[in-house]
Amino acid sequence: MSVSDVSSEAANEPLPEGLAEVGVYPTHGEGLEHGLVVLAMGEPCWLVPTGGGHGLFVEAGIAEAVVEQLAQFDRESAHWPPKPAAVKRTAPTPAPVSPLVWALAVCGVFWAQDRRPALTEGWAMDAGAVFDGGEGWRTFTALFLHADLGHLVSNLASGIFVFSVVVSMWGEVRGWLLLAVAATGGNVAAAALSYPEPYRSIGASTAVFAGLGLLTGRAIRAGWRALPAQRWRKAFVPFASGVAVLGLFGAGGVQVDALAHATGFGAGLALGLVAEERRRTDAI
Repeated sequence: MSVSDVSSEAANEPLPEGLAEVGVYPTHGEGLEHGLVVLAMGEPCWLVPTGGGHGLFVEAGIAEAVVEQLAQFDRESAHWPPKPAAVKRTAPTPAPVSPLVWALAVCGVFWAQDRRPALTEGWAMDAGAVFDGGEGWRTFTALFLHADLGHLVSNLASGIFVFSVVVSMWGEVRGWLLLAVAATGGNVAAAALSYPEPYRSIGASTAVFAGLGLLTGRAIRAGWRALPAQRWRKAFVPFASGVAVLGLFGAGGVQVDALAHATGFGAGLALGLVAEERRRTDAI
């Protein structure tokens, strides 16, 4: 049975006897909504236009139960439908600026090299000077030197990209500290593997491949946290990708220092594995 709404033509017809009014509603929609509650109870009801709106009538014997049910319905629907959750707008993360500062510093050193050739001689990576002369600073200063403009531009393009990702992953301070330690460690390892043979090297490419190693180590550590059945695959894929990039861009060519690229990548890989686990532990 549906809710009965008396038309204007039948408005003067008398209602069945024994009815009780259980509510008066200002609109037809509200009355109909409450009438559906009565119908859900399995009882008939009548929705009749009155002077004050729309009256809802039910049989007198069930009026008390209906009033209670309607009151419960009103309580439950007081805050329905709920207001849409406010969308929390977060400010976009600004792109790191420090890689651009690094690029300016490297360009400044390159400009100084052109005017003071002795700078290249005193800052270049030299295995003999490091291990025999105790000039350990060369393992770091050599990262800012470049042989020519093509060498500089190549390292700037790749360095800004790789360093930006590293800094975004670990933050400004920790990211640059990891890069410095990995790149310097890569130079020390390359010099140690070459010593006592003469070995000289300059360029930021060791740092670039150290950054690649850091990102690869982080991805391997993240993959290793997968389910045991997927662990080896998820860890091997980033390792294979990192080695492939190293092979494509870090080996070959007359003036390419493949040894420094490999040791930089290796130092970054080892440090990335440790740093990612430490970062996760600190977060927990």
